[in-house]
Amino acid sequence: MKAIILSGGKGTRLRPLTYTGAKQLVPVANKPILWYGIESIVAAGITEIGIIISPETGEEVKAKTGDGEQFGAKITYILQDKPAGLAHAVKIAQPFLQDAPFVMYLGDNLVQSDLDLFIEQFKSSHLDALTLLCPVANPSAFGVATVDEQGRLLQLIEKPKNPPSNLALVGIYIFSPIIHHAINSIQPSARGELEITDAIQALIDQQKAVEARQIRGWWLDTGKKDDLLEANRVILDTCLQSQNQGQVDERSQIIGRVQIGTGSTITNCTIRGPVTIGQNCHLENCFVGPYSSIADQVRLVDVDLEHSVILQGAKVEGIHHRIVDSVIGQRAYVKEAPRRPKALRFMIGDDCQIELN
Repeated sequence: MKAIILSGGKGTRLRPLTYTGAKQLVPVANKPILWYGIESIVAAGITEIGIIISPETGEEVKAKTGDGEQFGAKITYILQDKPAGLAHAVKIAQPFLQDAPFVMYLGDNLVQSDLDLFIEQFKSSHLDALTLLCPVANPSAFGVATVDEQGRLLQLIEKPKNPPSNLALVGIYIFSPIIHHAINSIQPSARGELEITDAIQALIDQQKAVEARQIRGWWLDTGKKDDLLEANRVILDTCLQSQNQGQVDERSQIIGRVQIGTGSTITNCTIRGPVTIGQNCHLENCFVGPYSSIADQVRLVDVDLEHSVILQGAKVEGIHHRIVDSVIGQRAYVKEAPRRPKALRFMIGDDCQIELN
């Protein structure tokens, strides 16, 4: 079995961060979102992975992710020259996939469930397609499925005004090679894309073996700032382990689960976990509260911060009021003049410089 991960798209809901980078490389708990999917696929025993990339961000994805050796996989990069739909991505990946069954995984997904259970069910039941679902509170914002009591998939509807169920498509699919024939039989949708939901519906209409399973645990969509912060919170809550590889002076206080990378210095700070701090950071006279992720080479001086994500190389200095619920981009520089409001909330893209007067 092989796998493809879709890592194209413009990431418009995460702008301004995604004006300068791929949304799948935005970090959650200091790890690119894309890498969680790669690790999940490898943990399920699949090591031949194709990553679908776009012309705009493909080189960055390749540079950061590499050939797959660090994950124990072999990665092949497949260029999708225009955003023509998920089924189109499968179509251009066919030379890589050949006649193998495969997992299709959307690269901005974060899913707690192990894939190997679903792969085993796909194989043992000799299915043509298996779609993973998750109950959601707002199904009209997603592709929605109706399923019978035996788990057979009956219908897929994309963002319905009146959802027939609360079961959203997670963005993880398992297919037999027959999906290629289904894709060849469909036409572009009203938005000009080849939709994977139309291809799956074609299999259903042909009475092929198409089923669905609900995932166990959480599914996190990372498309917006608040979604990203919630994903960061959940990952830190469930996965973070304490580890200190930096230098913490005697005036500093570390409380709870805190991870500090090599080369980082903590001077006269209070850090209350769960918090992760990357490599070669400098924190001085700071309070860093729960659910904060600070990437490599960040400098924080005289800062009160919590429930925020600070990306690589950012500098925040002299902010004398609490920063909360914020995402600050790579190499951004934020400093403050006197007389500020009581709380500050930011969504700051890469390479910005902000002075609060």
